[in-house]
Amino acid sequence: MRVAVVGAGSWGTALARLAAGRAEVRLWAREPEVVASVRQQHENTMYLPGHSLPASVACTGDLAECLADADLVVMAVPSHGFREVLRRAVPSLPPGAPMLSVTKGIEQETLKRMTEIVIEETRRDPAGVGVLTGPNLAREIAAGQPAATVVAMPDPEAGLEVQRLFMGPTLRVYTNPDVVGCEAAGALKNVMAIAAGMAAGLGYGDNSTAALITRALAELTRLGVALGGRPLTFAGLAGMGDLVATCISLQSRNRQVGVALGQGRRLEEIVAEMRMVAEGIKTTPAVLALAGRHGIDMPIAAMVQQVLYEGCSPADMVAGLMGREAKAEMHGIA
Repeated sequence: MRVAVVGAGSWGTALARLAAGRAEVRLWAREPEVVASVRQQHENTMYLPGHSLPASVACTGDLAECLADADLVVMAVPSHGFREVLRRAVPSLPPGAPMLSVTKGIEQETLKRMTEIVIEETRRDPAGVGVLTGPNLAREIAAGQPAATVVAMPDPEAGLEVQRLFMGPTLRVYTNPDVVGCEAAGALKNVMAIAAGMAAGLGYGDNSTAALITRALAELTRLGVALGGRPLTFAGLAGMGDLVATCISLQSRNRQVGVALGQGRRLEEIVAEMRMVAEGIKTTPAVLALAGRHGIDMPIAAMVQQVLYEGCSPADMVAGLMGREAKAEMHGIA
């Protein structure tokens, strides 16, 4: 089996490392220095340092070379550059090869999920376009710590093929037919992780974090179901699992942004110091636009938007959330 991984950030590199045990893997990197480090040192020293790659992982800066004769194409490009890279890839895509997005975000201009962009740009059969998502911090996966993920693919056989490819002694891979729910959950949780980080940056403890995560789950479930996802998906790995990991992990880039904001730092300074993308920053306006389109109330996301782009302080965000009108816990869900 030949697998093309388009995008050599930390997660794309970790997946290439996993797949190399069962397939011939080609990894596409935008940066020449990443290509050089993988070829010469068998390590992505920029995005996943300290984790060696099998010599069988071939890295290239040429999209056509990466995609040639691939049996599976894994798209691991950040959401803001996803469509542009995909358009460049289209002429070289092998006909009929399933495509798997591992990107957690929403396109700002169109409010589309990544699988919707794939279908639109490639005109492929939607049955062969899916998503892999879950509580998957790349460094922990690469280190072989026990973890789980979920693959959602309309074509059951294609889903099972992806499951067999990535399943191993330290990673359990589950299948789920709900592409919309799994993908929506992965995109929406990044916004909530910024909020959780702000709470931590302000010095709040476990009660505050637990309350925020639980209410964040209610918000992303409301919107995810409105988009067409299944309610139970949000109680699984793609929903609650990923939300918990992203909100509490010190490795979470979105949480790191929130912590720095809670400590009084400016967003521009925080972003300037980051090498990798914190998807929640760009996703927040798109999430709220989607919520408005579907008439969904998302107070936590709205407060994150005010802190990121409207000059609101994190302390004011907390006061705004705590002062809201009393409601039933399952309001808008059941």
